[in-house]
Amino acid sequence: MANIRKGDLVQVISGPTQDRGGDRGKQGRVIGVLAEKDRVIVEGVNYVTKHSKVGQTQRGTKTGGIETMEAPIHVSNVALVDPETKLPARVGFREETDDRGKTVRVRYFKKSRRVETKKSKALRGSAADTTASEKPAKAEPKAKKDAAAASEKDAD
Repeated sequence: MANIRKGDLVQVISGPTQDRGGDRGKQGRVIGVLAEKDRVIVEGVNYVTKHSKVGQTQRGTKTGGIETMEAPIHVSNVALVDPETKLPARVGFREETDDRGKTVRVRYFKKSRRVETKKSKALRGSAADTTASEKPAKAEPKAKKDAAAASEKDAD
């Protein structure tokens, strides 16, 4: 059973970074899966320019020219994105029985062992609100110390 399916949200985890002209860090939906080659086509990632020969249809319209399209990327270079954290995560499978008694394999996201950064906190939203409310409380005592130090300099 494949980890990645059509319609999944994935992130590119290898290759050059975006500031070097690459796709690492980009997220997109899977358009298609090429299981026999272990490759996926991701929307907005790995754009290539394809030149096709100019021809004519039966109606007389011209075909061909230069078009830009997504090329396949290897499955090992992408990771599924956890919808809760919006970060790439590993996936596990568990067997569950449905209401008819049939056993089904279900994907689930494993807990990340990553250290939470400011960026990931900001992405989650609710955690950013709690850290913002804590900052002014810490800033007040520091401001009082600065004011006390300034008054001591004036006294000297």
